[in-house]
Order: sequence, then C-alpha cells, then structure tokens
Amino acid sequence: MTTRHSLLATVALAALLLPGIRLLAQGTVADYRRADGLRTALQGLVVDAPEPATWLENSSRFWYRKAVKGGNAFVLFDATTLEKRPAFDHERLAASLSTATAKKYTAVTLPFNTLTFTDSARSIVVTFDSATWRCDLSAYRCGKDTSSPGGRGGRGGGGVGGGPGQVSEQPRKSPDGKSEAFIKNFNVAVRPVGSQKDSLLSSDGSEGNAYALQSIVWSPDSRKLAAYLVKPGYRRMVRYVESSPTDQLQPRTFERFYAKPGDALDEQLPVIFDLDAHKEFALDNALFPNAYSMTRIAWRRDNRAVTFEYNARGHQLYRVIEADAATGKERAVIEEHMPTFFEYSAKKFRSDIDDGKEVVWMSERDGWNHLYLYDGVTARVKNQITRGSWVVRGVDSVDTGKRQVWFRASGMNPKQDPYFVQYYRINFDGTGLTAFTEADGNHIARFSPDHQWYVDTWSRVDLPSVSTLRRTSDQKVVQEIERGDATELAKAGWHAPEVFRAKGRDGKTDIWGVIIRPSNFDPNRKYPVIENIYAGPQDSFVPKNFSAFTAMGALAELGFIVVQIDGMGTSNRSKAFHDVAWKNLGDAGFPDRILWHNAVAAKYAWYDISRVGIYGTSAGGQNALGGLLFHPEFYKAGFSAAGCHDNRMDKIWWNEQWM
Repeated sequence: MTTRHSLLATVALAALLLPGIRLLAQGTVADYRRADGLRTALQGLVVDAPEPATWLENSSRFWYRKAVKGGNAFVLFDATTLEKRPAFDHERLAASLSTATAKKYTAVTLPFNTLTFTDSARSIVVTFDSATWRCDLSAYRCGKDTSSPGGRGGRGGGGVGGGPGQVSEQPRKSPDGKSEAFIKNFNVAVRPVGSQKDSLLSSDGSEGNAYALQSIVWSPDSRKLAAYLVKPGYRRMVRYVESSPTDQLQPRTFERFYAKPGDALDEQLPVIFDLDAHKEFALDNALFPNAYSMTRIAWRRDNRAVTFEYNARGHQLYRVIEADAATGKERAVIEEHMPTFFEYSAKKFRSDIDDGKEVVWMSERDGWNHLYLYDGVTARVKNQITRGSWVVRGVDSVDTGKRQVWFRASGMNPKQDPYFVQYYRINFDGTGLTAFTEADGNHIARFSPDHQWYVDTWSRVDLPSVSTLRRTSDQKVVQEIERGDATELAKAGWHAPEVFRAKGRDGKTDIWGVIIRPSNFDPNRKYPVIENIYAGPQDSFVPKNFSAFTAMGALAELGFIVVQIDGMGTSNRSKAFHDVAWKNLGDAGFPDRILWHNAVAAKYAWYDISRVGIYGTSAGGQNALGGLLFHPEFYKAGFSAAGCHDNRMDKIWWNEQWM
C-alpha cells in the first residue's frame, strides 16, 4: 500500500477514531502534509547501510550498494586483498547516462538499483525505465543494449514463447541433434532435423484432447520421448472494463483466463514413446486421479524412467511418481498425506541424488518444516536430516559429493525472534550442523562462487544493516564491511518500531508484532490505534528488516499508534500454528491479535484500545472487513482496499488450498 493510499485509509478511519478532530492537533491539514512528506524528510538520514552483496562470476570480488548522504553508492570489494573501492566513477557514469537519456542524474542518484558486470568487469549492464543500457567503464560511454528484451522496449524475461499464455511453436530437438518432435494434427510426430518427412508417434490426439508441444521431453539417449495428452478444462474468462483509455474516449473491454475454486481443470495424461520399439505407454492414472497440477515430466539420466509430481485437488495428497520407460509401470517414490493441507506453494523442496537413488525432501510431517533423506529405490525414509522446534525456510544448495545441505532456518535460537532467518549447513545423516550466521537479526548470506567466503548482511527494525566478510571454513569474521549509521535519523525525531510479543489464544505461543509511534510521541497522551492487517496463510508479514520510512510511520504521524501482528494461521511457525487457517480464513488470527492488543494496553497507558481501527488490502481487505463483522466489540472502524471478500469468486490456488 502506498503512502497516499494509507493516508486515504486514515481519512476514513480518523473521523471515527478521533472525535472532535477539528479541535485536536493531529489530523489537521498540516499534519497530513507532514505525513505525506515523511519519506522525503527521512531520505538520506541513514548512511553506510549496505544492501546484500552480489559476487562477480568466477571471482573473489563482490559489489553492493549502500546508503550515502543524498542517495546511494556502489562499492566493489575484493575478498582476497580486502580492498574496498567505488565500483566505478559515479560522476562520469551519471554524466554519461544524463547525456544518453536527456535526463539529469547525479553521482548519488543513479537511476538503477542493481547491475551486472560484463566483459571481465570492464562494462556494466543496467536496466531502468523499461530499457537496458550497456556502459563502458573505461571510456564511460552508455548506449542501449539491443541484445536484451529490455533494450527493445519489452518487459524482458518470460517463459517459453515469450509471454503469458504463449507457447513456442519451435520443434523439440533431440539431445543428439538428429531428430525433432513436433505436434501434427494434435498428435506427436518426429522427423530428421532438416527433413520434411515425418512419422506420427500417436493417433489418439484430437482437438479436445491434444498433445501439448511444450510438454514434450526427450530421453537423454534420444531414443524415447514423453509428453502430456491434455484434455482442456473449463476456460473461465473474467471480463474487465477499462473506463478511461489513454488513446480513446470510449471505454474498452478485455478479458483474461482466471480459474476459480471448483472449476474443471485440464487433465494431463503422461505418455511415453519408444522410437526404436515403436511402442507407446499411456500411464494408468491410478496414482494421479484428480490432479490440481502435475509438474513437467523429467527423465532419469540413465533413460530407465520418467518422473513427475502430482498435486491432488484439495492439496492433502502430494506424490512424486516414477514410471518405468520400458513398461509404463508406476510407483510413488514419495507420498505426503496431510489431514489439513500440504503447503506446496512455499514449503516444498526436492533434490534427486545419484539419478534418484536418494532424494532430499521437505515435509512438515513431524509438526515442523524439516528435511528428510529418502531411499529412492525402496521409497522409504532413510533418516530425518533436520529436526527440532524450528523451521527450515529454504534450501540454498545440495552438495552431493560431500553429502551436505546448505539451508536457511528460523527459530533455532530460542532467545531471538523466531522469524529471523539464519544460515546453516548439515550432513545428509543429520550430523555436523554448522551455523554460518548468529547475530540477533534477520540475515541474508551470499557465498562466493567457490564457497571460500561469504558476506553476511543483517538488520532489525530497530538496527540499520550490518555487513561482514566471513570465512566459510571456520565462520570467522575476516572484516566488517559496512555498518549503517542512523544518528541523523534519530536527531530528526524518528522512533524505531518496538518489537512486542504476547501470548496467543493457547496461553503458550508467543505472538509477535511491532508498535510504531509518531515522531512527536507524548507518553502522557492517549493514542487511538490502527492495525495494518494481512493474514494470508502463504507467509508471515510483520517487518523484520530496518527501514527508515514505512507507510505505517506516515500514518502514525497523524496522531495514531500503528501496529502490525502475525497471528495464528500465518506461516513460518509450527504446522499447528499454520493449520488454524485451514477452512477458516475468517479467523485471521483475531483471537491472538486482540490478546496482543490487550497486552500492549496493559503495559502502556497511552495505548487506547477503546479506539482501534483496522485496514488492509486484498486478503488484508477481507481481514479488515472481517474485523468489523466478527469482532465489532473491539474494532471500531475499518478500511478495506480490493478485498477478496467472497472466497468462491477469488483465485483458485489460494482458496482451494486454504478453504
């Protein structure tokens, strides 16, 4: 939500929460102007605060951007020599870009946040204003890079075919380069590369049940291929009206595909073709009878089988399936059954070891998100790799040679905020747990290409970012690189958010949130409270990193206390904590949130819970309205932006998983 959007919400809330608003100091036109200008007022008051490092390819050097007075600067650091210097001549680059774009830039207000070193670090490539530029760092000449999509004025990136809904029509060439597969009359056909003489591999494809070109995958030996035969589901189209087009007076209509809960989805049937034996196997769907989705087919390196993942409708069953390429016989290598939901969107990880003989797999089966080592031959768990009352947040890499997993986790240190991300390594057998970060904050670690060093960058809401170079072998700090300085920010009256925790509805679990005060805070006054809510189960949302300006801070300037809380039903805690959301989005953690508010009020006399407002956007908009409907005794005013209030009408993935 933008600052202006937040201020609009406050206009709606203020009349109810601030009786006699015209007689009070807060809520005046001057206050709104000060709040609206808060970002500008605070800009540049924090210096030397680094952003995460980016290592140069095959190099011991890395670059990062840091805050300086009036803007930002880019720095290049050599881990071998410990030399730190500007990444380039900022003045000359600003002048070159100003000339090339006919816009005015300065050394500390360059128009990009990130860059890519090329030509052995003699040039950089940057993107801004929908265009990509290449700048020579010797002559300091910048020109549009026409080799990239951004340089052609496009959006860049994209999947196969170059855009949403588009599919490449190019034939799929075999690994040996001799043959290519394509779709002919809805069926799979092959031909020698460069020839027009083809042969059909299938004959069961039709307009309503066709093979998908983008699903075709060749076996590594080029003697087999697999593809999905796809029976289309219901193509629900949502129609829009653009009321005020920029190029014409009259409104314009357009539509887009938008599946909703309960819609019939595409049915995908994997089919294996053996070119030498002139055989095909349409797999029996007994192991995947009611798919929400199936992943792209993948071949084993020894050509013996294909694998794919099956996500059952309702998201309580998930399987990794392997099918024998010679017989079509299938088996479940991994199977997850959950009485509530399997969190496939954010808590799924799989890494096949030695061509599937072992598998590293992520699961919440013991009540916490952890890693397991499977025997890929017997489909049984060999051992649990990680365990404890904490959660794996993601896997960065799997070293099959050393049999180690490099991962991120939260909650391992009971004295810290359980949402702080720290970095670790562990052996496949669960031994040798090694911590690479430990400071009391939220971390981003970036390892060098050879894993000899890493840069640890961390912060908290009350502490600007700190960055250190560390040695991977013993985790020792080689040198502190930067430490953010917020001295001038404090002089300007800025108050750091207060991290506050209180017990939730079960009387045992800590609920975490932040409290934001106005710069002219007076502890002898009573302040109405506004809660910024987003209770989506897909993540947690209370800020953990430092930021001088937030939209919540602008709201506080109008004479409010502004808070944000992660109640039960949100992610990144235990499975039981998360499961509160299942078929229960209306709960939104409100019992925990209200207890949290009461705990703050019990500690601080200035926290007025007789005047509590709530606002949110999207799922948060639904939550804001829910606060008024289900807890009117507590929430007195609300502002809902783009609320998805009817879960039958909203996007399919969200609502079929949680509702």
